[in-house]
Amino acid sequence: MPPMLFLSVLLLAVAFLVGSAPVGHTLLARVGVDVRTNNPYNLGVENVLRRVGPGLAVTTALLDAAKGFVAVLMAASLQLPEVAALGALAAYLGHLNPPPRLYGPLPPRGRGNLVLLGVLAGLAVTGAVPLWAAALPVVVYAGISGYWGFVTLGTLGGLAAFAVAAALLPTPVPAKLAALGLLLAATWRFKENLGRILDGTEPRLGDAVPMAGKRADEVVTAFMIHPMTVENFWQTRRFSWMRPLVERGLISEASVRDLARSLRPMKVGELRGIRTVDGKSIRCYLLSSPLLPDVFRDDPELATRRAIEGARLAHELGAEVFGLGAFWSVVGNKGMDVQAAVPQITITNGGAYTSGTIKAAVPGILEHFAATGRDLKDATAAVVGANGVVAFGIARTIAPQVSRLIMVGRDLERLDRSATTLRRAVKDTEIVTTTSYDGLKDASLIFTATSDPNPVIFPQHVQPGAWIFDEGRPADVDDSVRSVPGVRIIPGGVVRPPGGMTSNIDLQFGEGAVPACLAETLIIAATGEHGRKSLGPQTLTENINFFVDEAHKLGFEVLD
Repeated sequence: MPPMLFLSVLLLAVAFLVGSAPVGHTLLARVGVDVRTNNPYNLGVENVLRRVGPGLAVTTALLDAAKGFVAVLMAASLQLPEVAALGALAAYLGHLNPPPRLYGPLPPRGRGNLVLLGVLAGLAVTGAVPLWAAALPVVVYAGISGYWGFVTLGTLGGLAAFAVAAALLPTPVPAKLAALGLLLAATWRFKENLGRILDGTEPRLGDAVPMAGKRADEVVTAFMIHPMTVENFWQTRRFSWMRPLVERGLISEASVRDLARSLRPMKVGELRGIRTVDGKSIRCYLLSSPLLPDVFRDDPELATRRAIEGARLAHELGAEVFGLGAFWSVVGNKGMDVQAAVPQITITNGGAYTSGTIKAAVPGILEHFAATGRDLKDATAAVVGANGVVAFGIARTIAPQVSRLIMVGRDLERLDRSATTLRRAVKDTEIVTTTSYDGLKDASLIFTATSDPNPVIFPQHVQPGAWIFDEGRPADVDDSVRSVPGVRIIPGGVVRPPGGMTSNIDLQFGEGAVPACLAETLIIAATGEHGRKSLGPQTLTENINFFVDEAHKLGFEVLD
């Protein structure tokens, strides 16, 4: 290797290492500041200023700018403009991607604007670019950030202007490519910020970002959701542009599914306006790794990994409690593995309050059913998904009130054990176990709570006039069942939080309503009773009663 080329490569490697030095992180850590919980979006200077004050903010800013400046000065020592420009790119890449082998796992870096300012100053001082070319991106950044309030757009706009200026200057091709590389690196780094801008959830410059423990009257939570169908995938604006391409056949649905599997958890929305009766405000971030229901069944390890990543993101966003919704609630031993991997935040699968809403709703359903003139003592009821904790709880509640109970599940041996327990407690009720849905035809009351990603109850399973309480998410009852004469379908586990809740995401539970598992997340944060979280297959009766009582006190309303 020629000596000059060897020196150039060596200087670029050194520039990368200088840029990667975690100077700001180290300083904040030494004064006891946890940047993960003190910065919900990135360790940007505006967030540091807001969280720790001007002294530390200015110091960390100068340190970041200095390492970019020094890296370029070192690279420019060979008097080659292209090496200086490539040194600027190396320093910026080092800042965004610090080597874990050198520093261990570090929290996510910010946008690196101060590093960029340092490298631009270095390029101007060394004469690698004219002063106006180095100043142009700063002016563009200030204009865009000041007008629209999005620092991410300001950074990308400034780097785009710099790339155009470099392309027009009589500089070597490697220098032009380095300027373009800065823009591409920043765009990739900010892809999540850009997605939040599209979805309307990215804070603007100067916005007050809520943080756990910062306000006595406000708590912050996060909740993990996922699309139930490909149609739900288009809800967020960051993905909606793909819909016409899929409809025209330019992108296959299989490609969309593959994309969904590859995406790490992201913030896609917020619930705002929730305020309890005692005046406490609750903000809930909606996170999603857009896995479709079949993935939870076919690749549980991937689902668990994504849930753990979601919990870490929730912690970085400043949430106190992280709820697992829909099929997320069953991954990782129903949240136990997720909690073990991320002990810094309280995690719940929502099972206790879900059971509580059923406990509150079932007596009313039975009462209304009897009010139609039908005798419960002569009725046959069925419980679908009776192998599960929630469904078995329903079976235990209704068994003493009907003449015959059909328990439907996948594991007949386990069903028989459960049925034996019920028979000992309820001697006058005939209890039948089966793995077939055909027996539902005999039931005038059906309660269903499965974790199946597809509907399991169809018209051939239902008698005319039957009442069906559907706790499944997604729904266990196919829409075609509505065509059966006299059938009434009652959705279960739906709660209206207190206050005027708004959301940019349709949770598909009706306006102003959320699933009970999400409500449990909110209640834990509002009460501070983190020990009441629901994890694993067991749900304590005392916790079920706690959530029912506290929900009523706080103003949560169970819908039926």
